[in-house]
Amino acid sequence: MASRILLPALLFLLCSHCGCAARSSRGGESGSAVKFDFSPFLIEYKSGVVKRLMGTDRVAAAADALTGVTSRDVTIDPATGVAARIYLPSFRAATKVPVLVYFHGGAFVVESAFNPIYHAYLNTLAAKAGVVAVSVDYRLAPENPLPAAYDDSWAALKWVLANAAPGADQWLSQYGDTSRLFLAGDSAGGNIAHNLALRAGEEGLDGGARIKGVALLDPYFQGRSAVGAQAMDPSFLQSAARTWSFICAGKYPIDHPYANPLTLPAASWQHLGCSRVLVTVSGQDRLNPWQRAYYSTLRSSGWPGQAELYETPGEGHVYFLTKLSTPQAQAEMATLVAFINRDD
Repeated sequence: MASRILLPALLFLLCSHCGCAARSSRGGESGSAVKFDFSPFLIEYKSGVVKRLMGTDRVAAAADALTGVTSRDVTIDPATGVAARIYLPSFRAATKVPVLVYFHGGAFVVESAFNPIYHAYLNTLAAKAGVVAVSVDYRLAPENPLPAAYDDSWAALKWVLANAAPGADQWLSQYGDTSRLFLAGDSAGGNIAHNLALRAGEEGLDGGARIKGVALLDPYFQGRSAVGAQAMDPSFLQSAARTWSFICAGKYPIDHPYANPLTLPAASWQHLGCSRVLVTVSGQDRLNPWQRAYYSTLRSSGWPGQAELYETPGEGHVYFLTKLSTPQAQAEMATLVAFINRDD
């Protein structure tokens, strides 16, 4: 159990050590040669078999005795299998509360909204922030390469807005206040949240809805070249480009704005469709130069909203998922809760 808990906290970072190259000489349990080794996440064989090495555990929706939050699962799109888990805190009286749409991490290739780690995190977040939370289970690469995760998440966002209408989903329509709509995600999920906010600003949302805030928790942003003053191991950058190509089946280069928002045209930043953005950075995260640059670029872009940067020294990528009870994770959770509940 310990190894299953520790590995998700590493997410994209360990691939810099293994190289994540295609290794045709290495066989696997399938008896087929390896097409692409994306350890510690998965291995794809030339036979077409994909063996996930982590992130496959699931836990059922239920009432959580520790937090008082109740959850249930819904189907977003029967054709694609896209689903979500909705979290409802216990309320003392009927009231309308913010709606939070959450996107899990996992390098776009592992994890799910039903994973025990994410289930515990969303129970805690929903309870502390007092929100109706919708955790999206989007399709994963390589079976469904990008932009599938973006399209699925966009469909889920539209589903949330439609089902907050009177007579639709019981929890969302009775308790959800979509005038206080937030997006959040960690790692790959943070990448998704950013790209959805950008799409919302460019295309608009149904019924004229607007996103109040977006929380990017150690978001997965990177590019072909190092940014800032920090030197980067060339092998890390090369590996990042290979794995990104694997995630999107070669459709987008690593410097496409999907992966590297720093390449966005200057005018595009002003279209980011939300009023506030929170970016969190962990000190030992090798992606933090791009995360810091994202925050700085957004602030200087002319975007009319408010941007906030929160840093946790000495911790690794998305540490807060597996160290939820530590003072550092609790302080970061408190920052996220305050971001959601701020009056402005």
